[in-house]
Amino acid sequence: MEKLLLMMSALQRENELDLDDIQRRQALTPVLAGSPHGVVYLIGPERAPVGYVSIGFGWSMQCGGLSGIVDEIFVRPAVRGRGIATEALTRLAKALKEAGLTALHLEVGADNDRARHLFERAHFKRRDNHHLMSRAF
Repeated sequence: MEKLLLMMSALQRENELDLDDIQRRQALTPVLAGSPHGVVYLIGPERAPVGYVSIGFGWSMQCGGLSGIVDEIFVRPAVRGRGIATEALTRLAKALKEAGLTALHLEVGADNDRARHLFERAHFKRRDNHHLMSRAF
């Protein structure tokens, strides 16, 4: 868990999110305990992961059933640009489809061309005339 928390902290610093260690631990603990609402996959070997992907699950009438949202994806800066994230997303999408997911969604910043290209390489497509909107509590 500690390695994962360190990577989560690094990602959130990069994205200027202001979660603290307690909030990260509160978000991660139920998922690692088997919550059906989300999952975290390590990228690379368990002893020395180079990144992670977290996914939240929900039900989508528009997509015809169980869907997922890539909430976070992180690859350590030292190994970025090698196709690791693209491969992870591609393999993960295939496995989740085989497990019954009908769609996998994600959010990308409008000015984040590098991430958008990564997601396009992993076969994600923009939904024209759709914008993700959120209400935080």
